[in-house]
Amino acid sequence: VADAGIRLVRLGMIFPLDGEVVRRAVRGVDQLLVVEEKRSFVESQILETLYAHHDRPTILGKRDQAGQPLVPADGELNAERLGPILRARLGQRLTLTPEPVRRELLTLTAASPVRRAAFCSGCPHNRSTVEASGSPVGAGVGCHAMVLWADRGAVSYSQMGGEGAQWLGRAPFTDVPHWVQNVGDGTFFHSGSLAIRAAVAAGVNITFKLLYNGTVAMTGGQDPAGQQSVEQVVAAMAAEGVVRAIVVTDSPQRYSGWRGRRSGLEVWDRSRLPDAEQQLAATEGVTLLVYDQGCAAELRRMRKRGTAPVRSRRVVINEAVCEGCGDCGVKSSCLSVHPVDTELGRKTQIHQSSCNTDYSCLDGDCPSFVTVDAPAEPVRRPRPDDVDIPEPAERASVETGQPYAIVAAGIGGTGVVTLNQVLGTAAFLEGLVVTALDQTGLSQKGGPVVSHLLLSDEANDGANSVSPQGADLFLALDPVVAVDPRYLAKASPERTSTVASSSLVPTISMVLGDAPSGDVQPLLDTLAGRSRPGRLTSVDTVSVSETLFGDSVGANLIALGAAYQAGSVPLPAESLESAIRINGVSVDRNIAAFRAGRLAVHDPSRIRPARRTGELRHSPSVEAISTADRLAAGRHLSPTARRRAAELVDYQGPGLATRYIALVSAAVRAEAGRGADGGFTAAVAESFFHLLAYKDEYEVARLHLLPEFRQALADAVPGGTRPRYWLHPPVLRSLGMDRKIAIPASLADPAFVTLRAMRKLRGTRLDLFGSSSVRRTERALADDYETEIAGLLPELRRLDLETATELAALPLTIKGYESIKLAAVERYREQRAALRARLGLDTEPDPDRAGSAVHQ
Repeated sequence: VADAGIRLVRLGMIFPLDGEVVRRAVRGVDQLLVVEEKRSFVESQILETLYAHHDRPTILGKRDQAGQPLVPADGELNAERLGPILRARLGQRLTLTPEPVRRELLTLTAASPVRRAAFCSGCPHNRSTVEASGSPVGAGVGCHAMVLWADRGAVSYSQMGGEGAQWLGRAPFTDVPHWVQNVGDGTFFHSGSLAIRAAVAAGVNITFKLLYNGTVAMTGGQDPAGQQSVEQVVAAMAAEGVVRAIVVTDSPQRYSGWRGRRSGLEVWDRSRLPDAEQQLAATEGVTLLVYDQGCAAELRRMRKRGTAPVRSRRVVINEAVCEGCGDCGVKSSCLSVHPVDTELGRKTQIHQSSCNTDYSCLDGDCPSFVTVDAPAEPVRRPRPDDVDIPEPAERASVETGQPYAIVAAGIGGTGVVTLNQVLGTAAFLEGLVVTALDQTGLSQKGGPVVSHLLLSDEANDGANSVSPQGADLFLALDPVVAVDPRYLAKASPERTSTVASSSLVPTISMVLGDAPSGDVQPLLDTLAGRSRPGRLTSVDTVSVSETLFGDSVGANLIALGAAYQAGSVPLPAESLESAIRINGVSVDRNIAAFRAGRLAVHDPSRIRPARRTGELRHSPSVEAISTADRLAAGRHLSPTARRRAAELVDYQGPGLATRYIALVSAAVRAEAGRGADGGFTAAVAESFFHLLAYKDEYEVARLHLLPEFRQALADAVPGGTRPRYWLHPPVLRSLGMDRKIAIPASLADPAFVTLRAMRKLRGTRLDLFGSSSVRRTERALADDYETEIAGLLPELRRLDLETATELAALPLTIKGYESIKLAAVERYREQRAALRARLGLDTEPDPDRAGSAVHQ
């Protein structure tokens, strides 16, 4: 490079820039290329330094000679991005080797899920950043900045201490009457209070929403410097000119003494947050809303250390009652509210090991929630007996002069960096040279984390990141992160061995229902396509960890053990276990997890993951199955349709099952006449069952009494006591009560037994609940669907079968309870009208023609 007349200067201090260093660097140079991340900070200083230089070279940086973008100002400046830029310029003086051909990631589809950062399970920001006043929202520095991609009204972002200042300039020139500005408590004590003073001086209408969680959570849980109590903050801001302040908290009882000492201060329960936001928005001047609730992640740490009280109440969802509407996920935005795919479609479960006991999910308008008190000491779970696990037949090794490259891609907060440290320490114990890089990003918030590790037998003067297609071992600790093109590019079919977790941890988009709950197999197939033939090893690490330890904390070390037993780790087991001991945290448990991963590869039959926590599998009664088989004899129904008929017998009786069998068997005959594959009939069978077996009070009672649910409850919280059902009885709902109440099992179970026995009254004049608008709508939906499908059957030969099947399956989109279900019905009717128009049918079916078609 020097012989070619190319000079390389690496700056140690970039401000203030030493002008003499710059002038010496450009002496005799005709072109200067400035490579720096983000905006042109160094480049601007160089231009200023050389402005009057008599022999100034051409200066390139963020733009080239033609003014076109050159060195990117966004993202990471890695070798892949800089390579083409440097080749185009250095190639004029150097003979460069041909650029390697990059393998295109054609196997990745646009539908692949994306792991993005989100608020932690139980984070108070899940609730506090929801804006009910309709005012535009300003984001700022801190965890709450994630409202920018959470669709919560945020329209701008400001630097620390500038929160709300943008409104001071806008307010006089807009018809918008009010602004809401989020500000974290760390920022408030640092410099954010100055912006409140400025807003008071400017006389604008603005609500500062102080998100008081007691910690600087974005960067690891530090105490805010200069922290004051909520009482002190409110008093100080009142003295500064804030006209009204409302404190919203999850524990109003903590302020009982305060309200008595100081008049004019208001403390509300967090359930009244929307009302507080609307009242403050209607108040002239600067107002303050303090949302006081501790950081969930910090509380979790404190509970583990014994410095904060443990909340013993655990939440479990009865999968049979759950409609999969997602309202609990919308209300809580909690990553522990897991969507799961079942035989009856999407359901929801609470992931017990990640739950931070915030209980916001209980606000979902659904009777499927049950709480129990967990024992003080967790029930010890059985672990596999110690076995003599043989060494792998072959083990990777570090070649002389050739670094062994490991890439680990996983989820922030699960120990990806710790895993990299364990590997690095073990390599150091073996006398190897270790070069590492951890790309953490928003790891504190469950975002992607990728760690690079290069193991060498001699000093490595190259980059500390693994190059494209340069990974020898790819640890896909989370398959969603691993198939991201940025990280998947590190793998190569000619070089890489991959060990992947087959556990699909839901993303925030899945929790909120914005994305399907997903299938892990396409992700594993993508990883297999980027690995050496036969060198993809997959283990359900989360399930194995929960089976053995009761939580998912050990999942990454299980993956490490699997990688070792697969022969892909060039280090002995003794050194890896020594590194775990040196780490000093949960040593026995982490070594057990490492060995469990080895055993999962050596003899998978010795470690069988338990079924999903709280999973409910129930079957119709023997009597119902016998009755359904008799009614369906000779009707050529599928096993699934026969089971649905039996479930309807248990639901109310043979009359409803007879009605179901008549329509489904008519669909079988019509579709057979067209020679189709049965997709239309399957849609009819599932949809008609879904509409007939609506979950009223009788059915919810029956499903809560299922012995299978009692077993699922015991599996979810071993040793749990004092079960309570969270219900919203229609009598209380009609009286204006807008929240569910917890009913102890000692009171609820006898009522459930009575209601279950009364289910024969459903739809009759003696039906206690049949006159409500929701129940009338549910009965009408089933009648209308029966009429509609019966009217389609004679025309099925001429209709577009794909559209007809889509119409037949449309009722499956009707989910939820009460107002949620009614809103879903409105959407269903709009979509139904559009599909009938596509089929060239009348807006509404003809009931006279339909009846004859079913009973023909």
